[in-house]
Amino acid sequence: MTDFDMLVIGSGPGGQKAAIAAAKLGRRVAVVDRKEMVGGVSLHTGTVPSKTLREAVLYLTGLTQRDLYGQSYRLKEEITVADLTARTQHVVGREVDVVRNQLSRNRVAMFSGTGRFVDDHTVAVTDATGQEQLLTAQHIVIATGTRPARPASVEFDERTIMDSDSVLNMERVPRSMVIVGAGVIGIEYASMFAALGSKVTVVEQREGMLDFCDVEIVEALKYRLRDLAVTFRFGETVAAVERHPRGALTILESGKKIPADAVMYSAGRQGLTDALDLAKAGLTADRRGRIAVDEHYRTAVPHIYAVGDVIGFPALAATSMEQGRSAAYHACEEPVNPIHHLQPIGIYSIPEISFIGRTEDQLTDEKVPFEVGVSRYRELARGQIVGDAHGMLKLLVSPEDRKLLGVHCFGTGATELIHIGQAVMGCGGTVDYLVDAVFNYPTFAESYKVAALDATNKMREVDHLRD
Repeated sequence: MTDFDMLVIGSGPGGQKAAIAAAKLGRRVAVVDRKEMVGGVSLHTGTVPSKTLREAVLYLTGLTQRDLYGQSYRLKEEITVADLTARTQHVVGREVDVVRNQLSRNRVAMFSGTGRFVDDHTVAVTDATGQEQLLTAQHIVIATGTRPARPASVEFDERTIMDSDSVLNMERVPRSMVIVGAGVIGIEYASMFAALGSKVTVVEQREGMLDFCDVEIVEALKYRLRDLAVTFRFGETVAAVERHPRGALTILESGKKIPADAVMYSAGRQGLTDALDLAKAGLTADRRGRIAVDEHYRTAVPHIYAVGDVIGFPALAATSMEQGRSAAYHACEEPVNPIHHLQPIGIYSIPEISFIGRTEDQLTDEKVPFEVGVSRYRELARGQIVGDAHGMLKLLVSPEDRKLLGVHCFGTGATELIHIGQAVMGCGGTVDYLVDAVFNYPTFAESYKVAALDATNKMREVDHLRD
């Protein structure tokens, strides 16, 4: 007889949903995590604090209102780190309470400490005082998440040279900043600090950024960031970073030297598996600390599952939650549908980006014909009301069956707006549904109707020429 039916290591989005799903099915469930990390990396250093910081930046800088009130408009002239972190601490505190309450309400036992495998059914939990406790379980779910990857050649000091975790603990807003890496996290922080008035330089060894996104959308974002005095150095590699009393000097392999108050590395993520003693459970991780799983999220040991960022792509809080639920259902022999292949991607840059489905480039490479329908925020009453003249929504439509092949959005509310397209695509709807639907006025949702009319008008022109 084991202590629990399911033991979950890690209380982030994936672990939390796995634990609650199993508990709802009447199983005895326990979660292991450090007391100060309830809710996981997502809640303490990742998704929630970074998105809250973004809201604080937008509010205090008045950036989104400047088209209405002039470029000199500011809600607060001198923005301090205390101004920014007050909101973050409030939100994180509330969310930790929510997670704790949900776990206790579902009678999930919570063990404070770190877990490591003793064998494939036993986990040793070490608490803050060094006391160790052995827990046995029929099924184990690994949901330990990731930490920022740190190049060994760089001397991080958490003040001048930072990663995406320590950047949240800055002492002051830097006047200038170098961000190494133009991935999602790098671009999100680049746009936040640029909005705060920092002179930001982004260094990226690839020739472009966000290459999984629509090219036109990425170009629009680059234009807006350059407008905020962001400099891009594509095709460049950092040779060294020197720390000095008054800041840091970033030296590129091309010989360029970039002085700045601070440097932030955004060099990918590393799975938090090195302290788990995976070998004792018969498991291994790759060099990035990631664990391989099958379509049910089972590892090489069938009663041990892994979910969330620790299994790699797409490494999003939203997908991690679904993976956790799916793993728990499979372990409990409860029927579960596979996660839908259509998943929205959201990037919380300023302005934000969101999309679902395929891009123009992907469709072109696959030789799939498509028509484009575009709606621009500046032509919507809602866009004028909120002061967003730069946003846009783009629909990619199949001229053959009139179904949506992709939806790409840039601007205010993009990450919310995308779900209309997701619902239509997921239910197999056509562009005609959007043409005939009535949307509230004035809203950004109206952009679907405008873009749908644009696409159908273009398709009609082709049909007329053939008649």
